Amino acid sequence: MADSWVNSAERTGADLHLELPAEGPRRAALAEALRAAVRDGRLPPGVRLPPYRSLAADLGLARNTVADAYAELVAEGWLTARQGSGTRVAERAAAPAPGRRPKPGPAVPAGPLHALQQGQPDAGSFPRTAWLAATRKALLAAPNDAFGPGHGQGRPELRAALAEYLGRARGVRTDPSRIVVCAGFGHGMRLLYEGRVLRGPLGVEEYGLPYHLDVLHAAKVTTVPLPIDERGARTDDLRELPAVREVLLTPAHQFPTGGPLHPDRRSAAVDWARGAPGRLVLEDDYDGEFRYDRQPVGALQGLDPDRVVYLGSVSKSLSPGLRLGWMVLPEELVEPVLAVKGRRELWVSVPDQLSLAEFITGGGYDRHLRKMRQRYRARRDQLTAVLAEHAPHIGITGVAAGLHAVLRLPPGTERSALKAAAWHGVGLDGLSFFRHPAATAPSADGLVIGYATPPDSAYPAALSALTRILPPPP
Repeated sequence: MADSWVNSAERTGADLHLELPAEGPRRAALAEALRAAVRDGRLPPGVRLPPYRSLAADLGLARNTVADAYAELVAEGWLTARQGSGTRVAERAAAPAPGRRPKPGPAVPAGPLHALQQGQPDAGSFPRTAWLAATRKALLAAPNDAFGPGHGQGRPELRAALAEYLGRARGVRTDPSRIVVCAGFGHGMRLLYEGRVLRGPLGVEEYGLPYHLDVLHAAKVTTVPLPIDERGARTDDLRELPAVREVLLTPAHQFPTGGPLHPDRRSAAVDWARGAPGRLVLEDDYDGEFRYDRQPVGALQGLDPDRVVYLGSVSKSLSPGLRLGWMVLPEELVEPVLAVKGRRELWVSVPDQLSLAEFITGGGYDRHLRKMRQRYRARRDQLTAVLAEHAPHIGITGVAAGLHAVLRLPPGTERSALKAAAWHGVGLDGLSFFRHPAATAPSADGLVIGYATPPDSAYPAALSALTRILPPPP
């Protein structure tokens, strides 16, 4: 068999790989090769075939030979031919061969009927039109080198935009040279710990995201839980943990219990870091822009840029699907992090970086955040109103900011509430799911409710289902 590659993309047709025998009738061989390409899916329904002249030239055949083969397949129903539309694969020509059934695809688990999981923004609110306009403007203005191998630190346009935005909106003190673009918080932590830039032991809040612990434990990092109360993590306890070298905090909005870190404890964390060489505070500013009852709490990093590693992303503000994040580093950590990440960008799309830079500098990011604050605040208010009416005995905390709230349950009722949630198709997590395995403080029963996840049309039904799974009054 002789392989023939047909490259007709520039002549308004599809690229084909056809196998024609070296000898024998050419028309019959071409017709059978095209049938085989349709049968096995290499030519899907609706795809346009190359014109007679182009295909004949690519295969070294007479034009009439190709025309006759096309005509034969049109008559058999494999192809269709219309003036002005060219010759295309018929819409029904790709049925499976007799006796063969297509293999089933991978099973996709069905999601809950009512999605109230934390950690997800409203996917339907992604600013598609504004993002598309920013992308178009950014790509048209981009220099040619933007489409070459990207630098591991990130595009200068994005780092400059982030330095201005983070300073203005979050109180971060930095310049573009101290920012490293990454694919999100988890990627940043992997660079720091799997790359052995930092080694721990690491102090962590006794309630936090299990995924983050998984990343740290995979890097063989010892984590030491810090108790939490109504003022946030008890950072004063760090003085009693001489082995701890770094501490990971969520100062703007403790995850998941809610509430900002008290000013005295913010100062205590920075003072602890200043107390010995090599100590650092890692700040996870995962949803710092979403505060509803007063001005957002500024970043802890502003207290001491040389002792705080600031990590952020667009996972909550725009979409986790973008995979765009950043680290604001003390100056001496920039080169070690880049040595681990690599000098070429292997993780984050350069066009996405350019689009985000334009989205920020053009004002689209601020406009989107203002719109989403209003929407999420209305969602939060609706949640609190429903609970006040139907479950006034259930306490609710952490509602001053963020995309989730914690429902405080009577002792011993969390497990039964989760079973009821599964029965009623309500997707949510118990507070115990986020508790560090080595935490020593008494555990509390609760449910973590993500009020940003459901679309507007599904939100009332989700709240109604939520009230049905809550424990009755004592």
